[in-house]
Amino acid sequence: MKIRTLIVDDEPHAIEIIERYAANVPEIEITGTCANAIKAYQVLQTTPIDLIFLDIKMPGLSGTDLLRSLKTPPMVVLTTAYPEHAMEGFELDVVDYLLKPIPLPRFLRAVDKILFNFKGTKPAPAAEPQAEEQKEHYLYLRVDRQYVKVNTRDILWIESVKDYLKVITPEEVFISKQKISLAEKLLPSGQFLRIHRSFIVPLNKVQRMHPNHVVVDGHQLPIGRNYKQNCIRQFLPGEMDMDKI
Repeated sequence: MKIRTLIVDDEPHAIEIIERYAANVPEIEITGTCANAIKAYQVLQTTPIDLIFLDIKMPGLSGTDLLRSLKTPPMVVLTTAYPEHAMEGFELDVVDYLLKPIPLPRFLRAVDKILFNFKGTKPAPAAEPQAEEQKEHYLYLRVDRQYVKVNTRDILWIESVKDYLKVITPEEVFISKQKISLAEKLLPSGQFLRIHRSFIVPLNKVQRMHPNHVVVDGHQLPIGRNYKQNCIRQFLPGEMDMDKI
């Protein structure tokens, strides 16, 4: 079954890139394209759509305003050149967020999420890139009414404290009023692990693992009961029971 897809962007070149990338994924069928959100709204009233690649910043109605106007929106992948809009998008429960210019490997990672949401499968192996591009990745945190740019390579761990998020780096601790589940979505795929409902750690900075905690930068961080098996699969794939450690 094809995923009926609509591309909404006021930049023709941006539409062309997504169309070209989508040609690598046989499951995706481009049903139509729109140069603005108002036209997209009209299409959505008459045409069955499973997925929208939606630009955020467009003349007139923005992409997020369009999304809020839909009672039962399809899957949505946001596309934008403005990373500060990422948190707003994920609060609207989008599947993924692509920052322009969009590299093909990152597009295909978004397709993994799309196919999992749609039918629980991944794209054909032939569509996968040979190697991921090594790029800097940043987390944008709202701190004191402004957005602070934090390189995810510098993060030691992320901790949720009531309604706030603490992002700990070697040089500074950033405190932002947002949910840990939102930060988890914004982190680079495969590089971080949720070990507790209140803690996320970067995999490459875990020094030791114990039955009930990991050690990062000399600090003991707890492993939640519901996260133990996932930790075992990540750090000790040969172990089946935490009690054997």
